[in-house]
Amino acid sequence: MTMVPDRIVNIDLAAHHAPVDFNDRMALRIVKFMRIFADRFFAKRYSHRAVVLETVAAVPGMVGGLLQHLKAIRHIRDDQGWIKELLEEADNERMHLMTFIEIAQPSRLERWLIMIGQAVFYNLYFWTYLFLPKMAHRIVGYLEEEAVVSYTQFLEEIDAGKVENVPAPEIAKEYWGLPEDARLRDVVIVIRADEAEHRDTNHDFANRIASGDHP
Repeated sequence: MTMVPDRIVNIDLAAHHAPVDFNDRMALRIVKFMRIFADRFFAKRYSHRAVVLETVAAVPGMVGGLLQHLKAIRHIRDDQGWIKELLEEADNERMHLMTFIEIAQPSRLERWLIMIGQAVFYNLYFWTYLFLPKMAHRIVGYLEEEAVVSYTQFLEEIDAGKVENVPAPEIAKEYWGLPEDARLRDVVIVIRADEAEHRDTNHDFANRIASGDHP
């Protein structure tokens, strides 16, 4: 595998931000509620779960990047790198989605869920970020914590032979620089690393907003 080893190996799989105020607790409850729905609907169909959830995961970075962009222009000041970071996160999540579409081949029902889920979540997240940006980043931080858990469970199913370790799609090999013989397991590992990075970034953004150290 041609990825940077430290990025994949040195992941704290158990990392969790303990809620410190009401907004943090609300953010965690919202994410836990979403997790219940995902677990009941998809069970252990992890590839199909990823297709729908990555559609939602690609929204926050784009919304945050847009609003930070408008704010920077409105106040005529530097964004301290937040816009680039958030837009790159959105594009990275989009590549997760494109990869799992190749693997799972979503059904018509799942495609409808994608459309409805994106429409609902976009509007809810937009207004949350507009008025409560700290809470918005905390929600994403907790979502990514759950994503790390889900992808770890996915790996366990692959290793146990319960999920076929199919060849990695070409789009994944090109994007992450994986070798030609890469398999699904390799894809899940690099995606989990991405999610851990997004988890830490969004919790850090929320902390910086709480401390006043933000654009």
